[in-house]
Amino acid sequence: MKAHDGMYIGGAWRPAAGHDVIEVVNPVDEQVIGTVPAGTAEDVDHAVRAARAALPDWAATPPAERAARLAALRDLLAARADEIAETVTAELGSPLKFSQAVHAGVPIAVAGSYAELAATYAFEEKTGNSVVHHEPVGVVAAITPWNYPLHQIVAKVAPALAAGCAVVVKPAEDTPLVARLLADAVHEAGFPAGVFNLVTGLGPVAGQALAEHPGVDLVSFTGSTAVGRRIAAIAAGQVKKVALELGGKSANVILPSADLAKAVNVGVANVMSNSGQTCSAWTRMLVHRDRYDEAVELAAAAAAKYGERIGPVVNAKQQARVRGYIEKGVAEGARLVAGGPEAPRETGYFVSPTVFADVTEDMTIAQEEIFGPVLSILRYEDEEDALRIANGTVYGLAGAVWAGDEAEAVAFARGMETGQVDINGGRFNPLAPFGGYKQSGIGRELGVHGLTEYLQTKSLQF
Repeated sequence: MKAHDGMYIGGAWRPAAGHDVIEVVNPVDEQVIGTVPAGTAEDVDHAVRAARAALPDWAATPPAERAARLAALRDLLAARADEIAETVTAELGSPLKFSQAVHAGVPIAVAGSYAELAATYAFEEKTGNSVVHHEPVGVVAAITPWNYPLHQIVAKVAPALAAGCAVVVKPAEDTPLVARLLADAVHEAGFPAGVFNLVTGLGPVAGQALAEHPGVDLVSFTGSTAVGRRIAAIAAGQVKKVALELGGKSANVILPSADLAKAVNVGVANVMSNSGQTCSAWTRMLVHRDRYDEAVELAAAAAAKYGERIGPVVNAKQQARVRGYIEKGVAEGARLVAGGPEAPRETGYFVSPTVFADVTEDMTIAQEEIFGPVLSILRYEDEEDALRIANGTVYGLAGAVWAGDEAEAVAFARGMETGQVDINGGRFNPLAPFGGYKQSGIGRELGVHGLTEYLQTKSLQF
């Protein structure tokens, strides 16, 4: 076990204001693998002050120089990809191959995309007799979750730094170790002191202090809708900008003309990936009544293959929560065709890959975000019925449509109230905007749309 001390504030590792620590637990064997300081409002204040002090010079730094720093950061992350993957595997429990491909690979790609955008984005434009300047919003508070612990930080930090903002990051308390690796890489990449700051701590203490701090201009939060509401209320009270990436209950709509086996297999893989701990996971599979029984059989067989392949969920509380939802599904009359509430292993926070059939849209498991390896399969009568069911939740983050004809899938997708739809298994694109409709959030991350969240406009009239 390694005791990590200090917060990265003002370009150096500094002692925490208090003595409390957070224990980091490996979810596979439940062993404590390290500790980090539990930051206080005092630590947050130091970090915000450091960011405010660094802001004017960084905002005035030419975009090409900001791009060069981000390119250096990308290269350093790439050089440490193995260490990043091993760290995420230790603190999140995800299988090493997945950590290498996704938990390390995606943030490297995202950092690279913002290095390019910083160099090419038009921070100044002419319209009529005005020149419009796109200027940094200011000091950004980035409060991030544990499910993609490095990606979620980089998806906020990279565009904020590209825009010329200064940042204070408060990572999730379950997965703070990879955030410390990022701080070291930022330092080595030559960013000026105070432009990036890291405070580890508990959400209700450090997170709340950061959201409430009058020196913060924008709060960017990814996590639950419940916490997002609280942060939005705090921000509204101070007329402060807010960006929220919240929950999802995405629909995977399989139209009758689709390749059923492919659609079901990819759909199950999507839900089991990262042990179901993905806000955009397609946790509701919608199948036409004529192909329903076949789809259920295929899904049950596919889920059975994931038994030994998926990692645990992040902690004991999450394990209990997911198992509670599975029990509720059974109690409300859904038919269990794979998995179940029993823990598959005595040690570790594992949950069996679970598939429910005969799920109706009013059931809890069809409406609430479970955040575990649990799939609900619903039947629909016709396309109109499918669209009504797909849009019938408070969320609208992602989704998928499968059809024999691409145009048919696109036409259906255009009717979905959601921020992102994959057509016939379209791949994740780190340059495309990511974010939701309805209670899935406010704002977008990634690509140009992600950059503009951290910019504000000033127009000069001539």
